[in-house]
Amino acid sequence: MSASGERPKITRQLLNRVFTYAWPYRKHIAGMLVMILISSGLTLIAPLIMRDLIDRTLPNRDLNRLMWLSGALLAVPLIRGGVSILQRRFNAVVGEGVIYDLRVALYHHLQRMSLRFFTQTRVGELMSRLNNDVIGAQNAISSTIVGMVTDIIQGIAVLFVMFTLEWRLTLISILILPLFILSAQRLGDRLRIIARRQMDLNAEMNAMMSETLNIGGALLVKIFGRTQQEVARFSQRAAGVRDGGIQRAVFGAVFIMVVGLVSAVGSALVYSIGGYLVIRDSLTIGTIVALGSYLGSLYSALSGLANIPVELATSLVSFERVFEVLDLPQEIAEKPNPVRIHALRGRLTFENVAFQYDIEGAINLSEVERHGKLREVDAVLSGVRSSELPKPANPNGTSQARDWALEDISFDVLPGQLVALVGPSGAGKTTLSYLIPRLYDPVQGRILLDDVDLRDLSLDDLSAQIGMVTQESYLFHDTIRANLLFARPNASQEQMEAAARAANIHDFIAELPNGYDTIVGERGYRLSGGEKQRVALARVILKDPRILILDEATSHLDSESEALIQQALRHILAGRTSIVIAHRLSTILAADQILVFDRGRIVERGRHAELLGMGGVYSLLYQTQFAHQTAP
Repeated sequence: MSASGERPKITRQLLNRVFTYAWPYRKHIAGMLVMILISSGLTLIAPLIMRDLIDRTLPNRDLNRLMWLSGALLAVPLIRGGVSILQRRFNAVVGEGVIYDLRVALYHHLQRMSLRFFTQTRVGELMSRLNNDVIGAQNAISSTIVGMVTDIIQGIAVLFVMFTLEWRLTLISILILPLFILSAQRLGDRLRIIARRQMDLNAEMNAMMSETLNIGGALLVKIFGRTQQEVARFSQRAAGVRDGGIQRAVFGAVFIMVVGLVSAVGSALVYSIGGYLVIRDSLTIGTIVALGSYLGSLYSALSGLANIPVELATSLVSFERVFEVLDLPQEIAEKPNPVRIHALRGRLTFENVAFQYDIEGAINLSEVERHGKLREVDAVLSGVRSSELPKPANPNGTSQARDWALEDISFDVLPGQLVALVGPSGAGKTTLSYLIPRLYDPVQGRILLDDVDLRDLSLDDLSAQIGMVTQESYLFHDTIRANLLFARPNASQEQMEAAARAANIHDFIAELPNGYDTIVGERGYRLSGGEKQRVALARVILKDPRILILDEATSHLDSESEALIQQALRHILAGRTSIVIAHRLSTILAADQILVFDRGRIVERGRHAELLGMGGVYSLLYQTQFAHQTAP
């Protein structure tokens, strides 16, 4: 729903796509339709029984018939209750099945999105799509569409019986149908607008909770003493959700009241004219009582049918939001018939590679106003949109800020070689490491692995051959064992312990009360920075990759632990192609090739002694960062 109040269109393409999710459950849907038919038929019986009681059984004092009809009045609700249970079961199977299918499809698609997508998308918005919108989409199938079918069947059946009883009163009762349609559409449109706004506000509230209740956000709030301000900000967003809920409840009550008043007009007409016919002996009392009973069912069905376009459009908003995610193209896509890796040697070649983070037409997720239309997502703290921010000027001077993260990168790494990347912070070293496992793709140029473009390789094969320890070591809120086995689920206890020993973390783990079954906490915050980094290093060692990427992998370690790991790494790196973002002199001295980065370019390359003799960027870095370190 847009700000202008434009009504979402129910297109054939959208409906066909919705029904593709219902199709696997067609047998259950058929069973549900059968139950609806039976239930609708049972609804017709009770008024006919009352008519017979009033017009025939009681006047004739037929005791035997009275007992049979009384039993029927008891049996009808019992049978109808059993039918409703079966209908509910079929409905639940369809509804929960649709939720499952949508969530799995969404999660699978999101797992294939590039890193750029996740750096530009709020986690809370993704959670809203996976939870609230998926459930809303399920309601479109298991509630809205089922309700529509029920109303159609019930309306046709009731009208047929009413016409057979008294066609004149039946015609009078449907004369108020335009009032039903008008009131249902007017109030239904308003309800849809409120519901849409409430969904948007709920997504914003979820995004804030996700940002401030994770361990990093909570720590930041406490460090800066922002508890009261964040509570006030959350209160403001929660108040929006609350007010939307109140509005929705009030308009829902008004809707029910108006529908009730319109129904009362129809009932008054039927009873007044019907009563006149009874007085004139043109109609029996039982018939008018039966017609009165049918009126409630008829008006309920007509009300539902009059509001179906609005209800369906409202329910399909959730499908639109889900489909927006599923329709996002995968920036890191795998070719239909990728080249498979069988015996990897490990040669890595960069050819004129250039990369920038902000590219035109980048694949982003935004909140959906209606099918096919996207709008920007507000920033979590400030609430501003990216289009409202001033465009930065192109920086000059020694700052690392720039448009292109990498430019004209060309180098070759032979199998088994160790390449050290050095340079000022922000020079592009980490960005280059992200291109190797295809977390991003180059904007220009290409990267070859054993003379094959990375874009031509199978993503799973590529991932299996590359191990990476990132700048920020991330651990799941689980046991140390589970975090290690994440890299190699079928590893034995001996292999896991060997990897931990190589990373100099086994002795520490063994001394913990629960050993490898110790919970590390949210993002591993129960461990120190060095302990987390060593667990992360053990995890990649356990994976046993052919290509190893270490991004400041020993930056949080004390000198003794770092020396032990360096010793272990000599054996681990042997025979592997290794790219190391180096902040330790020992790593730099062991490198076969040192690449010096500055402002996204390789400005110098060679061995340690050669680079020192140049008196350039590396010489300056050595004096400021490495000279105080002791060489092994």
